[in-house]
Amino acid sequence: MSARSPFVRSLYIALAALCFALGLAGVFLPLLPTTPLMLLAVALASKGSTRFALWIRANRFAGPAITAWEQEQAIPRRAKVTAVIMIVISAVVMALIIEALWLRIGLLAGLSTIALFIVTRRSPRRR
Repeated sequence: MSARSPFVRSLYIALAALCFALGLAGVFLPLLPTTPLMLLAVALASKGSTRFALWIRANRFAGPAITAWEQEQAIPRRAKVTAVIMIVISAVVMALIIEALWLRIGLLAGLSTIALFIVTRRSPRRR
Protein backbone atom coordinates (compact mmCIF):
# COMPACT_ATOMS: atom_id res chain seq x y z
CA MET A 1 0.00 0.00 0.00
CA SER A 2 1.32 3.40 -0.88
CA ALA A 3 1.19 6.43 1.40
CA ARG A 4 -1.22 7.96 -1.11
CA SER A 5 -3.88 5.26 -0.72
CA PRO A 6 -7.00 6.47 1.08
CA PHE A 7 -6.66 3.73 3.71
CA VAL A 8 -3.07 4.66 4.61
CA ARG A 9 -3.88 8.39 4.65
CA SER A 10 -6.87 7.69 6.91
CA LEU A 11 -4.69 5.59 9.19
CA TYR A 12 -2.13 8.40 9.49
CA ILE A 13 -4.90 10.91 10.24
CA ALA A 14 -6.51 8.62 12.85
CA LEU A 15 -3.17 7.99 14.58
CA ALA A 16 -2.40 11.73 14.49
CA ALA A 17 -5.78 12.50 16.05
CA LEU A 18 -5.18 9.87 18.75
CA CYS A 19 -1.74 11.29 19.55
CA PHE A 20 -3.14 14.81 19.63
CA ALA A 21 -5.95 13.75 22.01
CA LEU A 22 -3.49 11.92 24.26
CA GLY A 23 -1.22 14.97 24.18
CA LEU A 24 -4.10 17.16 25.33
CA ALA A 25 -4.87 14.68 28.11
CA GLY A 26 -1.19 14.86 29.05
CA VAL A 27 -1.68 18.49 30.02
CA PHE A 28 -3.77 17.23 32.94
CA LEU A 29 -2.30 13.77 33.57
CA PRO A 30 1.29 13.75 34.81
CA LEU A 31 2.41 10.48 33.22
CA LEU A 32 1.37 11.35 29.64
CA PRO A 33 4.12 13.25 27.80
CA THR A 34 2.37 16.13 26.05
CA THR A 35 5.10 17.52 23.79
CA PRO A 36 6.35 14.20 22.34
CA LEU A 37 2.77 13.16 21.60
CA MET A 38 2.10 16.48 19.87
CA LEU A 39 5.30 16.12 17.83
CA LEU A 40 4.25 12.62 16.84
CA ALA A 41 0.78 13.92 15.96
CA VAL A 42 2.30 16.52 13.62
CA ALA A 43 4.61 13.96 12.01
CA LEU A 44 1.73 11.56 11.39
CA ALA A 45 -0.63 14.31 10.24
CA SER A 46 2.01 15.55 7.80
CA LYS A 47 1.84 12.17 6.06
CA GLY A 48 -1.95 11.97 6.08
CA SER A 49 -3.27 15.53 5.89
CA THR A 50 -1.24 18.67 5.37
CA ARG A 51 -4.23 20.69 6.53
CA PHE A 52 -4.43 18.77 9.83
CA ALA A 53 -0.67 19.21 10.39
CA LEU A 54 -0.97 22.95 9.79
CA TRP A 55 -3.93 23.10 12.19
CA ILE A 56 -1.90 21.39 14.92
CA ARG A 57 1.02 23.78 14.36
CA ALA A 58 -1.40 26.72 14.55
CA ASN A 59 -2.99 25.46 17.78
CA ARG A 60 -2.43 28.13 20.42
CA PHE A 61 -1.47 25.59 23.10
CA ALA A 62 0.62 23.07 21.16
CA GLY A 63 1.78 25.17 18.21
CA PRO A 64 4.53 27.28 19.78
CA ALA A 65 6.26 24.29 21.42
CA ILE A 66 6.03 22.24 18.21
CA THR A 67 7.37 25.08 16.08
CA ALA A 68 10.21 25.75 18.53
CA TRP A 69 11.22 22.10 18.44
CA GLU A 70 10.95 21.77 14.65
CA GLN A 71 12.91 24.95 13.95
CA GLU A 72 15.47 25.02 16.78
CA GLN A 73 15.23 21.75 18.74
CA ALA A 74 14.35 24.04 21.65
CA ILE A 75 11.89 23.64 24.51
CA PRO A 76 10.17 26.73 25.97
CA ARG A 77 11.16 27.47 29.57
CA ARG A 78 7.60 27.14 30.86
CA ALA A 79 7.30 23.69 29.24
CA LYS A 80 10.61 22.65 30.82
CA VAL A 81 9.51 23.73 34.30
CA THR A 82 6.12 22.04 33.95
CA ALA A 83 7.68 18.83 32.63
CA VAL A 84 10.26 18.62 35.40
CA ILE A 85 7.64 19.29 38.09
CA MET A 86 5.44 16.53 36.66
CA ILE A 87 8.41 14.15 36.46
CA VAL A 88 9.29 14.84 40.11
CA ILE A 89 5.68 14.26 41.20
CA SER A 90 5.57 11.03 39.18
CA ALA A 91 8.88 9.88 40.64
CA VAL A 92 7.73 10.50 44.21
CA VAL A 93 4.44 8.68 43.65
CA MET A 94 6.22 5.73 42.01
CA ALA A 95 8.85 5.60 44.75
CA LEU A 96 6.07 5.38 47.34
CA ILE A 97 3.90 2.85 45.50
CA ILE A 98 6.33 0.45 43.82
CA GLU A 99 7.75 -2.14 46.18
CA ALA A 100 10.31 -3.86 43.95
CA LEU A 101 13.58 -2.02 44.52
CA TRP A 102 15.02 -2.92 41.09
CA LEU A 103 11.92 -1.58 39.34
CA ARG A 104 11.86 1.58 41.45
CA ILE A 105 15.53 2.28 40.70
CA GLY A 106 15.04 1.59 36.98
CA LEU A 107 12.03 3.88 36.70
CA LEU A 108 13.70 6.64 38.70
CA ALA A 109 16.81 6.36 36.51
CA GLY A 110 14.65 6.58 33.38
CA LEU A 111 12.71 9.59 34.65
CA SER A 112 15.95 11.28 35.70
CA THR A 113 17.38 10.75 32.22
CA ILE A 114 14.27 12.27 30.63
CA ALA A 115 14.39 15.25 33.01
CA LEU A 116 18.08 15.77 32.25
CA PHE A 117 17.38 15.70 28.51
CA ILE A 118 14.59 18.28 28.89
CA VAL A 119 16.59 20.62 31.12
CA THR A 120 19.64 20.56 28.83
CA ARG A 121 17.70 21.60 25.71
CA ARG A 122 18.01 25.27 24.91
CA SER A 123 15.08 27.66 25.08
CA PRO A 124 13.70 29.17 21.84
CA ARG A 125 15.08 32.49 20.69
CA ARG A 126 12.77 35.48 21.06
CA ARG A 127 11.20 36.71 17.84
